[in-house]
Amino acid sequence: MSPLTTEASLDTISRMLDELDEPRIVITEQFEILHANPAYQALYGQVVGQRCHAASHGYQRPCNEEGESCPLQMTLSSGQPERVLHIHRTAHGEEHVDVELMPLADISGHRHLFIEKMQHLPQASSQPVPDKMVGRSPAFRSMLLLARRAAPSRAAVLLIGESGTGKEGLARAIHNSGGDARRPFIAVDCASLTETLLESELFGYEKGAFTGAQQRKQGLVEAADGGTLFLDEIGDLPLSQQVKLLRLLESGSFRRVGGIHSIPANFRLIAATHRDLAQMVAEGSFRADLYYRLAVFPIRLPPLRERREDIPLLAAALLERVAPGRQLQLDADARQWLVEQAFPGNIRELRNLLERASLLSDGEQISREHLNAPSGLQTDSMPQPVAPAPMQPFQCGLLPLAEVQARYLQWAVRHSQLGRKELAARLQITERTLYRQLAALEKKTPT
Repeated sequence: MSPLTTEASLDTISRMLDELDEPRIVITEQFEILHANPAYQALYGQVVGQRCHAASHGYQRPCNEEGESCPLQMTLSSGQPERVLHIHRTAHGEEHVDVELMPLADISGHRHLFIEKMQHLPQASSQPVPDKMVGRSPAFRSMLLLARRAAPSRAAVLLIGESGTGKEGLARAIHNSGGDARRPFIAVDCASLTETLLESELFGYEKGAFTGAQQRKQGLVEAADGGTLFLDEIGDLPLSQQVKLLRLLESGSFRRVGGIHSIPANFRLIAATHRDLAQMVAEGSFRADLYYRLAVFPIRLPPLRERREDIPLLAAALLERVAPGRQLQLDADARQWLVEQAFPGNIRELRNLLERASLLSDGEQISREHLNAPSGLQTDSMPQPVAPAPMQPFQCGLLPLAEVQARYLQWAVRHSQLGRKELAARLQITERTLYRQLAALEKKTPT
């Protein structure tokens, strides 16, 4: 391509980019910025003639030589558009930016110019901001980029992560990034609802559907119309309800409890779990067909031990939440101590620890002593629940199978020292089935 043709092409491309609201630049294979549209200049200033890595990062060398992933190098290697998530220096401070690079080609196929598109992530911050997801680590940014890819689509998203890693927060970020944040976001905790209550809560019920149903009630699926239905702890959903959720996802419709008419459903599904659903499928406690419907786009949330460099940022943000109005700060020893902790409870455990420390601190500084609770608050000094006595082997002679099952159930209730919910789980039956069988035994037992 001749210099005259290149100049004409650049002029045409520049006019098109200037009409766009999102920051865009045109760069060469040597990282030189040939054009920046007004949206880019508003964030980074006059950058034409600079190298892109200098304008966005302040680096003297390309991003890949500074430990970052470089979209230009990736595109040069693949010949395809490439996408990364970086932290850029902008007029508003350091921000998370979704960077997408698209190669252009002349009629001979020779790569010559590249358009770099930037989209800022308002739901995340690289600074200790109390009302956003906070982090800078590679693991955190990888998770964010996956969430960013999933947000515009209607595909089902499965969030996988240990307890306390912030699954609901990420679900809300995906919802808010996917379009109009005013659309409903309906969260359902599958672990806190009983089997019968879960169905009526999800699908609603008609008047007279059961005793006490004095009027029609809208279900949460219906309430999520046009928005997002977030099913937290989906691994705790009973098998009887799994089949009904599967039918909802496959048919796109549902019926209220006691109803006869199908109602169309219009929502985006995000599910979350701390369990290994694939293992549960192998064990038979979770339906394989439902698992594959849920896991269209799985996103793993890293535990704190995999993003230790984020702990000081998270701690500063959490202190603003738990102690608003106080200028609490961690001293150097306290920060180092936090970074070294395992945090099996992840962000939830970190928040609890900081909230307790804020109550113990009378000044503006939190030290390691405040984080190490006094003996009266130490969790290892609290009385621990007594473990149930080991169950002895059940023995009986040859009897009809139904009689053996009845006797075993009576024996299990007497000797296990477990509550009904725990006992049902150990017996691998639903709590409802356990109650029904116990009620049948009581009727047979002479008074």
